[in-house]
Amino acid sequence: MKSNIKIKKINDKISSIIIDESKTYNSLSFQNLSDLLKAFKKLDDDYKVKVIILEGAGKGFSAGHNLKEVRGLKKREKYLKLFNLCSKLMLQIVQGKKPVIAKVHGAAFAAGCQLVASCDLAYSSKDALFATPGVNIGLFCSTPMVAVSRKINRKSMMEMLLTGEPIKANFAKELGLINDYYPKKKLNTEVLKIAKKIASKSNLTIKIGKQAFYKQLEMPLRQAYAYTSKMMTINMMAMDAREGISAFLEKRNPNWKNK
Repeated sequence: MKSNIKIKKINDKISSIIIDESKTYNSLSFQNLSDLLKAFKKLDDDYKVKVIILEGAGKGFSAGHNLKEVRGLKKREKYLKLFNLCSKLMLQIVQGKKPVIAKVHGAAFAAGCQLVASCDLAYSSKDALFATPGVNIGLFCSTPMVAVSRKINRKSMMEMLLTGEPIKANFAKELGLINDYYPKKKLNTEVLKIAKKIASKSNLTIKIGKQAFYKQLEMPLRQAYAYTSKMMTINMMAMDAREGISAFLEKRNPNWKNK
């Protein structure tokens, strides 16, 4: 079967994953989830790639699960398989070695909104909309709320979940769901600017830091300090940390070895 998930190389250090099934508004069907998981794993294992951009083709980012497919599943084990696969993808994005940037236009609804929240950074067009609208169809957005509730405050999250109403890009930025928003024609340029800045850093340092960031969030304060002190020590023993400090003191650009 032809895949709707495309990998586009932007330059040697940056690659884009594109969900390209505009007829279903880039739905997160079994097939698309499975192919997204494969694409993320492939780029995560590619030592040349330092930053991954995730985007949707056509009218918008993603409307979430394919409801025609969902209606046809009928059996408990099939539903569980679908939601577990979706969760596996979200965990891959968070636990992967490379920073992932969501580039959003149009709608990011339900599991599509979950996808945005799971990415390390997110930027959108000014007209983008974000929603967890499951309540409108009798299916509470329970898995999407795991990712979104870790990015925004509880009252705002409950309002989105209980009303099903979409929020605009400016409010999504205010809540912390996205980093920023831009006019549609500027979005690509601005996202690439950020991606290039991140790609210029040591990817070993970023890998250590990304892992530490998400792990310490789940720990009590004392444990978090003990864990991050260990991680900083591991980081300090790397060649890149020594090179970076030397470059700073010698007022020159660092020459990263990613070791």
